[in-house]
Amino acid sequence: MIKFETLSRHPNGSQEERRRYPRMIASVQIELRPEGMDVPMRLETTDVSLGGCYVEMALTLDIGTKLGIVFWLGEQKVVTTGVAVTRHSQFGNGIEFTGMSSQDQNMLRRFLDSLDASHAPSALMAM
Repeated sequence: MIKFETLSRHPNGSQEERRRYPRMIASVQIELRPEGMDVPMRLETTDVSLGGCYVEMALTLDIGTKLGIVFWLGEQKVVTTGVAVTRHSQFGNGIEFTGMSSQDQNMLRRFLDSLDASHAPSALMAM
């Protein structure tokens, strides 16, 4: 099951939102491959947007770590590059997508739009 909601500001409420795209809380299986590593880290997102995602992990990545990224939206594979832009020690990393093709970006946009359309606020309250 994919859980989601649109987040409009920083979760702790203390900072103004700086993201370029709205994020949706969504659990998506993702593989991160830090530059120079042969084995991918298989993780799950906590939220996703057109600009990036957040992944929970106990052993976090250093800010600036460049990544190869693969994730699946249903039957569709998305391949991109990214960089770790935030780090919360022993909790997770914020990842910015940096090399997504326009085709994959459109696929991600449709996925996010379908989540938003199929789960209006009234549907969220019923859950």
